[in-house]
Amino acid sequence: MVRNFVLVFMLLSALCTSATLADDQSLLGYSAEGARIEHDWEGKFRAIPSPDNQRDYMKRLSAHPHHVGSPYDKDNAEWLLGKMKEWGLDAHIENFEVLFPTPKERVLELVEPAKFKPSLHEPPIEVDPTSNQQADQLPTYNAYSADGDVTAPLVYVNYGVPEDYEKLERLGVSVNGAIVIARYGESWRGIKPKVAAEHGAVGCIIYSDPHDDGYFEDNVFPEGPMRNKNGVQRGSVMDMPTYPGDPLTPGVGSVAGAKRLNLKDVTTLTKIPVLPISSGDAQPLLSALKGPMAPESWRGSLAMTYHVGPGSAKVHLVVKSNWDMKRLYDVIVKIPGSVYPDEWIVRGNHHDAWVNGAEDPIAGTVAELEEARSFAELLKQGWKPKRTIIYCLWDGEEPGLLGSTEWAETHADELRQHAAVYINTDGNGRGFLEVNGSHTLEKSSKSDDDRKEINVLISGSRPWVQARITPFSSITWELPQ
Repeated sequence: MVRNFVLVFMLLSALCTSATLADDQSLLGYSAEGARIEHDWEGKFRAIPSPDNQRDYMKRLSAHPHHVGSPYDKDNAEWLLGKMKEWGLDAHIENFEVLFPTPKERVLELVEPAKFKPSLHEPPIEVDPTSNQQADQLPTYNAYSADGDVTAPLVYVNYGVPEDYEKLERLGVSVNGAIVIARYGESWRGIKPKVAAEHGAVGCIIYSDPHDDGYFEDNVFPEGPMRNKNGVQRGSVMDMPTYPGDPLTPGVGSVAGAKRLNLKDVTTLTKIPVLPISSGDAQPLLSALKGPMAPESWRGSLAMTYHVGPGSAKVHLVVKSNWDMKRLYDVIVKIPGSVYPDEWIVRGNHHDAWVNGAEDPIAGTVAELEEARSFAELLKQGWKPKRTIIYCLWDGEEPGLLGSTEWAETHADELRQHAAVYINTDGNGRGFLEVNGSHTLEKSSKSDDDRKEINVLISGSRPWVQARITPFSSITWELPQ
C-alpha cells in the first residue's frame, strides 16, 4: 500500500453481473476461439494444485513461531524463496529495517478492593505440541502500545467505540483519569485505546469475552475452534488510519540511509498503555466493578453480573517495551507478461505471524504458493500471461502492514506507472468467501440499493456461487457444499 496511492483490488477474473455461462462455453470479452483456448488453459491449471502439497507447506511453515525478527521468520522467507527458484521462477528477497517493539515488562493487578494478579500467560495444551514452544513465542501483548505505569479506577466500556462513550455519558459515568477495560470486537483493536485516550483514560485493557470469541459461539479449543478461557488475542494497536508501515519512515521505504523520525515524534503509537488479556484473567477484574448495571447489549457471556463501574475497583497497569529495529524479508517473484509487460498484476499475502500462524496467514500463503507452482508448470507447457504477474509474500504484516507498505513506498514510482490490480488473500477457510476492496467495486452494483444480490462466475468455473455486493465494496460468497 502506497500512502496517498490506492492499488485497485479486483477479482482474478471479471465479475459477470448479468451474463450466464452459455452451453458453448462463451466468455465475456473473448471470441469463440479465445474462449476455447482460455478454457483449455484453465482446465490444465485446475488439474495442477495438490491438497497434499499445501498440507506439507503448512506443516513446514507453521512448525515454529515466526514473528518479525525471529529466526524462523527469516528461515521461512528463505525456504519460500528456494521453492520459487526450484520451480524456475524469477525470485528474490527485499529487506527493510523497521521499528518493532517487543515486551520488556507487563504488569496488571487489581489493588482495590481486593488483591488479584492475572497470569498474563497462555498455558500449553497437551494435544497441541506447538503450544509448548513458549521460549520462542512472543508474550501476549499489543504492539506499539505506549510505555506507561498507571494506577487508576477501572471502568467497563463495552467494545470501546465512540457510541459506547455516548452511552456512558448518559449513565453519568466518566472515564477521565480511569483505566478502561473493553472487549474485543465491533472495531479494529487500535480504535479502542485511541478513543479511550480521547476521553481522558490513562490506560486500556482489552479482553476476549466468550460471547464474541468463546463458548457462546461454539466449543472452545481443543474440542472446538473458539478461544478458551486462557487464550489471548495478540495484535497491533498502531494508529494505521494515520499511516501504516514503519512508524519511523512515513512516506518513504525503510531502506538503508532512509531518514527516520525520532521515537518521540512518531504519531502512530498509542497515547496510553494497552494490554490484552484472556477472559479468565478479565473475570475477576470485571466482577470487582460496581456502579450502574451494564446495558443489556453490553453484557457478555461470563458467569457474572456486568457492571460499568467505577466503584471501588482500582487496577495497576505497567507496559514497557524494547523499542528495537528488526529486519523484514519480503519474497518477490516476477512472471513477465507477453503482450502488456508494463501492466502489473500484483498478488500478495504475508508469511509472518504472531505465533505459529497456521490459520493466519499460512492458510492463505500455502494456496498462493501452490498457485505460483501451478503457473510455473503452465509456463513450461508454453503458457504466458498477457500482463506481468508480481507475486509478493510480505513480512511484517501483523504489526502494521510493514513489509507491503515499505515495498510499495520503495517502488512507488514504478507502481504508479505499472500497477493495474492488487489481489490479496490472508487466510482460507470453509463456508463463505468474503472479499473487500477499493470503492471502484461499487460500480459492480447496478442500483442504489443497500445490498444487491448478483450471480458471479469465478475464472470460468462452475457451479455458480451466490454473491452480495454492498456500496462499501464488500462481497461475500456462499460457497456450494
